[in-house]
Amino acid sequence: MSRRLLPLILLLVMASASPMLAQDNVHVVQPGENLFRISLQYDVDITALAQANGITNTWQIYSGQRLVIPGVTPPAAEAPVVEEALAAPTEEPSYHTIVVGQNLAQIARLYGMSAEDLAELNNISNPNMIYAGQRLLISGTPSAGDSAEPAEENPLVNPNSIRHTVQRGENLAGIGQQYGISWLAIAQANNIIDANQIVAGQELIIPNVLVARGILDAPAAPAPIHGVGREVIVDLSDQRAYAYENGILVRNVIVSTGLPNTPTVRGDFTIQRKYAAQTMTGPGYYLPDVPYVAYFYAGYALHGTYWHNNFGQPMSHGCVNLPTPEAEWFYNFVDIGTPIHVQS
Repeated sequence: MSRRLLPLILLLVMASASPMLAQDNVHVVQPGENLFRISLQYDVDITALAQANGITNTWQIYSGQRLVIPGVTPPAAEAPVVEEALAAPTEEPSYHTIVVGQNLAQIARLYGMSAEDLAELNNISNPNMIYAGQRLLISGTPSAGDSAEPAEENPLVNPNSIRHTVQRGENLAGIGQQYGISWLAIAQANNIIDANQIVAGQELIIPNVLVARGILDAPAAPAPIHGVGREVIVDLSDQRAYAYENGILVRNVIVSTGLPNTPTVRGDFTIQRKYAAQTMTGPGYYLPDVPYVAYFYAGYALHGTYWHNNFGQPMSHGCVNLPTPEAEWFYNFVDIGTPIHVQS
């Protein structure tokens, strides 16, 4: 062994026995987390947390992002020579699995990237030719044999199944409702014996789902009310919102409407005002920077939701909760005056 290499090896051994520098005041964002929940976890003010990390839109954080937690003292730094002797570790690849309704620009914003950079990273020449279930490389370098787009994963080639990446807080029943199939069918397709043993980040095969035109066709979508121009129907019984243009269904998404004690109003309304983000407060809740808010009656609105993933179940104080990417789509779809019909 070369004598010249021996000091470097000793430094590496010493470094491996010590904790990584400045880890005690850094939080790595996990899938499904949001800034509000992270602030509660560390008992810090969300505004201070956002300012410490230069965050202006508090709902736009992404999995793998490193957040400095203010007020937490990091351990004393090791001697600089140890840090300099350590070779920079190879970054593990990070992926995003496209879900129904997402486009490249939306996905790029989730991770603080431009759509052009994301397309280049994944060798995408046409940004409109992406599909639900496709896996996109977000950061890092794929290992040998790995690919940002696994073979035979395109649901248009194999229309009877797509892929779903489990998010924190999800369960098989809720995922089954999202795709309109039974949780047992998902369990059988994935050889799951215990339905309670699924974890965030796990990739599931969703069987018997037909994806067309980038939307999930609802088996029993209600008929449009007007049939001319744009309109939205919110159906409380199936917990879905439907978008129509000139009588044609162009979007449907599973939502969460009002709880029994705070029900969503029913009837015919129109979009009255829109906000890209708004803080919402009330008895027992404080939600800063709620994204993509479109009010249709008094304090009732369609809006994005970062504090739960339990879509398909009534969860709100009367508003219509949507997954944030879907809320952005509806926000751009509706204009002031667009008809909104809420039915049982």
